[in-house]
Amino acid sequence: MPIKRGVSLYSFQNETFQGKMTLEDCIRTCAEMGANGIEVIGEQSFWGWPEQEVDPAEIDTWHQLIAKYDCVPVSHDFMVDYKRYKGREMPFDEQVASVRKDIEFGARLGMKFLRALVSIAPEVLVAAAPYAEEKGIKILIEVHAPLHFDHPWIIRHAEAYEKCGSPALGFLPDMGMFLHAFPPVWKEKFMRVGVPQNIADYIEKAYADRVLSEYVILDVQQMGGVGPAIAMAETLRHNAAFEPKRMLDYMPRIHNIHGKFYEMTPDANGSFVEPSIPYDEIVGVLKQGGYDGYICSEYEGNRWIEDVMEPDSVEQVRRQQVMLASLLGEPAPLLRAAA
Repeated sequence: MPIKRGVSLYSFQNETFQGKMTLEDCIRTCAEMGANGIEVIGEQSFWGWPEQEVDPAEIDTWHQLIAKYDCVPVSHDFMVDYKRYKGREMPFDEQVASVRKDIEFGARLGMKFLRALVSIAPEVLVAAAPYAEEKGIKILIEVHAPLHFDHPWIIRHAEAYEKCGSPALGFLPDMGMFLHAFPPVWKEKFMRVGVPQNIADYIEKAYADRVLSEYVILDVQQMGGVGPAIAMAETLRHNAAFEPKRMLDYMPRIHNIHGKFYEMTPDANGSFVEPSIPYDEIVGVLKQGGYDGYICSEYEGNRWIEDVMEPDSVEQVRRQQVMLASLLGEPAPLLRAAA
């Protein structure tokens, strides 16, 4: 089966929060772009979750919308509130129970995958794996910058999964770990909040030259940078240009992809490109590895521009879907989904 296109409804967080898009608007918009895989964060799309049980009528409406727009439930993204108690970590058994609760919820939504935050210990997921197997669900730890596939924490997860042997455990790579250039929208925002042009230019070039983050921070301090300038330099500690080809060794346990992007800009060929993330290389690696799951658009550029303009998340997602369709050899999606 070919690689498929989907959308994380997290991409529409601004419009959802402001009441501009309902759940139906979100699902219809994705379908009109030919991106029929739907990923959700329970707290965003279902009122009260996880502190309150979701009304069965809401679940029925979800399934009706999925059927109406010929979409596919892909993933429910969950968290474990292991810092719920002041001064102590949530007990192990409670963490496992929390994961089981989200497994049950994901099953009610018809999901095949759950996204687990990378901070969750592998032992917790291993303990929950038998229940996931019963429900026909795979739990996927999100490999998200600054972590990567050679990070000791991710290796610890991989070793735990292999030792327990459960097919219900795997990985969900976030493409933000392959940040090959400093995002223009980041630079522009930092300059708006006071970073001098010369320092912003230096940090951008230092990122391109792969200069060690600690050296960059020290250099910025010596250049007279304070406050926002130091914060801009600090982003190099949390982002790096890791290699997409590292996914190949983990491909048997990779079942969903977060298509992270910060901005889609026109290219010379009439399509669009993410200027900081090499999607042509990424898609090539996924094809080489035989990946046949979804790439779900995950727009996070909104928070970098909302101080100067209203984010148009639908247009940005549309642009990424145009790019993905081109890379996957599919017809271009509609120019604009109906509001």
